[in-house]
Amino acid sequence: MVKGGKGPKGKKITLSVAKNCIKVTFDGKKRLDLSKMGITTFPKCILRLNDVDELDLSRNMIRKIPDSIAKFQNLRWLDLHSNYIDKLPESIGQMTNLLYLNVSNNRLTTNGLPVELNQLKSIRTVNLGLNHLESVPTTLGALKELHEVGLHDNLLNTIPVSISKLPKLKKLNIKRNPFPKPEDTDTFIDSIKRLENLHLVEEKELCGACLRKCQLNRDKLNKIKNMATMTPRKAIFSSLVSPNSMAKDSQEDWR
Repeated sequence: MVKGGKGPKGKKITLSVAKNCIKVTFDGKKRLDLSKMGITTFPKCILRLNDVDELDLSRNMIRKIPDSIAKFQNLRWLDLHSNYIDKLPESIGQMTNLLYLNVSNNRLTTNGLPVELNQLKSIRTVNLGLNHLESVPTTLGALKELHEVGLHDNLLNTIPVSISKLPKLKKLNIKRNPFPKPEDTDTFIDSIKRLENLHLVEEKELCGACLRKCQLNRDKLNKIKNMATMTPRKAIFSSLVSPNSMAKDSQEDWR
């Protein structure tokens, strides 16, 4: 039996422990939940449980995902957020049933994202926020089933047009990236206008502090638009504010 890392109380992630962490979701899917277990190394023993539909390894200290993860051929939902991952394996492209992939709050760079991601033709949600991406991988433009894309809190200075042309895109979070200054943003703002559906949330769903921050950010965005277009525009969504989440500056604090 191959052992994984140790949990917060020194418990080893063995096959027996992993089996006890399998839960059944409300829609009848089998989820292997190993989140917040203090795991430092991908536990190879869980490869014997590759018939699960969902795998949650979030909020651990994993640095590397092995190629063998492709053995989870039935996997539809993979959550790896809040680890120390700097590269995804090429074999992830073989997991063609994936609908949801969350690798936010890691150490990923653009070079750490394999081109094989373009093989995930069925995927609907990809969250790459809180990483170190300097450019958006062109592979995202090939994923025509994408509904939601998270690119917030990276090092991006532009968004490719191919993202705005994704036919089923409903939510795009690009907040807190080093985009151009207002005087250089004419073309950039025009491209952002083509993204008709950004992260929006009703005011009643936010606490007072978050609401004030969102309103401040919205005012700043409106100011930038006015500087670029010199044409004041009436808000389209009077009861909605953006964004719907406020990430902290420090990843360690966020973790």
